[in-house]
Amino acid sequence: MDGAAGPYGFPVHLVDYVRQEPPVGIVTGWWRGVGVTHNAFMVEGFIDELAIGAGKDPVAYRRALLAKAPRAKAVLDLAAAKAGWGRKLAAGSGLGVSLVHGFGTYFAQVAEVSVDKDGQVKTHRVVAAVDCGHTVNPDTIKAQIKGGIIYGLTAVLYGDITIKDGRVEQSNFDSYQALRMDEAPEVEVHIVESSEAPGGIGEPGTAALAPAIVNAVFAATGKRLRKLPVDPSALKSSS
Repeated sequence: MDGAAGPYGFPVHLVDYVRQEPPVGIVTGWWRGVGVTHNAFMVEGFIDELAIGAGKDPVAYRRALLAKAPRAKAVLDLAAAKAGWGRKLAAGSGLGVSLVHGFGTYFAQVAEVSVDKDGQVKTHRVVAAVDCGHTVNPDTIKAQIKGGIIYGLTAVLYGDITIKDGRVEQSNFDSYQALRMDEAPEVEVHIVESSEAPGGIGEPGTAALAPAIVNAVFAATGKRLRKLPVDPSALKSSS
C-alpha cells in the first residue's frame, strides 16, 4: 500500500485493493521500488488525469494539494524550474511530471519525451529533485537516482515478461531488451539541503520514472497509457 495515497492533502480518501496473483505455479517476488513503484504509477497518472479534467496545469494542480506538505512542494517546484516547465516544445514532444513520497524521501521528476509517427517513445531528458533528509554522500545519492531512472526506463519501454508452458521465456539479454547507451537520456539530479532524518534513496528514482514518462507521452500525443511497457501500436499516428 506504500505510495498509494501520495503526499497530497485530500480531506477524505480511502485506499483499498484486490489481491491479484498469477496462475498457480508462478512465483512472484519484489521488484526495485516494491509497492511504491506500482502505486505511484497509478496515482500520479490519475492525478494528471484529474488536472487535465479540471483544465489545470499538472504542476499547478499538484501544488494546490500540497499546502501541508512543504517538502513535497519544494521538490516539485525545484524539478519544474530546472526542467523549464511550461516552455513550448515541438509537435510530438511533451513534458510529464511525477511526485512521490516513499521510504522517507520526497522526490519529483520531469521527463521530456518525443513520440514518432510509428509510436516509438524517445526520452531526451529527465530532471529529478530529491529531499532525502540529511545527506551523507551526495555523489552516491546522484548515482542511485541515475541508476534507478535507467532501470525504470528499461521497464517502461521494454519490460515485458511472457510465460509459456509455465516458464518465463526471457532468460538473458538476448531475449530481454535493456536500455542501450544510445537510448539513455540526459539526467539531472538536484538535491535539496535538509536537516531532516535520512530517507531511502535506492528506490525513489525508479518509482517516479514511469508516471513521469506516461504523463509526458500524454502531453505529446493526447493518448493516455495505463499499462506498461509502452505499446508503440497504441501511439502510432494514423496519418
